[in-house]
Amino acid sequence: MTIQRIVSFLPSATELLYELGCQDNLFGVTHECRYPEDAKSKPRVINTVIDGSTMSSIDIDKKTCELMRDGKDIFILEKENLKKASPDLIISQNTCEVCAAHTNQIEQAVSILEKKPQIHSIDPHNLEQILESVTVLAKIVGKDQEGKRLSQSLKQRIEFVKNHTIDEKPKVLAIEWIKPFFTSGHWVPEMIELAGGKNLVSKIGEHSRRMEIDEVIRANPDIIVLMPCGFDTNRTISEYNNYLKDDKVWKRLPAVKSENVFAVDANSYFSKPSIRTITGLEILAKIIHPKTFDNLNVPEGSFKKIR
Repeated sequence: MTIQRIVSFLPSATELLYELGCQDNLFGVTHECRYPEDAKSKPRVINTVIDGSTMSSIDIDKKTCELMRDGKDIFILEKENLKKASPDLIISQNTCEVCAAHTNQIEQAVSILEKKPQIHSIDPHNLEQILESVTVLAKIVGKDQEGKRLSQSLKQRIEFVKNHTIDEKPKVLAIEWIKPFFTSGHWVPEMIELAGGKNLVSKIGEHSRRMEIDEVIRANPDIIVLMPCGFDTNRTISEYNNYLKDDKVWKRLPAVKSENVFAVDANSYFSKPSIRTITGLEILAKIIHPKTFDNLNVPEGSFKKIR
């Protein structure tokens, strides 16, 4: 079956569809689909009950836990927009029920659509699986060759970072949420290792989890990278100033004393299993080994050292 009408329940899939040149076949996206710019103009088929732009980290965490405890949905299916989209294909995910639309929304969507669409679920937990998702989706939407070329280009960028021989590997701790602390899981530990760091606390492919300051202290990182899920660099720095800047225990950490704490644009390059995680790898390379990767170009404002 030729795919003519696509709905994306996943921001990383939306980014990929644009990269493959399928934007004219995209008839529905989520509230989080903000890249590229044109994606904002597409009808929303998924919305959220949590407004992360106005709520604090504590309030977001509290509301999320409350909804999950009570068995309520974080995401809302915009039924009329979905019916108008009349998709042949819906792209969803199974990676994280907090980060994007999940099983409930898919079941609702299928139940209200007269013409039953094909469902393609993306569930990557490492970089290899992210690259595999590129070629698989490209084949589904009839862009097989474009997908292979894109995947090969991304692999070359990974190899460029990986092949720089680095003897000294500083200990790196990536933190996915500041209040409360959460580890950075899934693909982030692998990115740290490929960028020439020794990843701490979390493991490749594992889900992010809550951790206490004692665990941070025991890990004793040389470098700390703050990447709160869904936040950009400036929002991360704002959260840091609100919750960590004046914390006495935090200030005693060696990485903090040596000014080796960095904020990154997690929303663009780390939080999603998108093709832009490869840019995230390059950002980490510049943070961990700035001299080695001095000539590697990354987007302006994608990271900042916190002083």
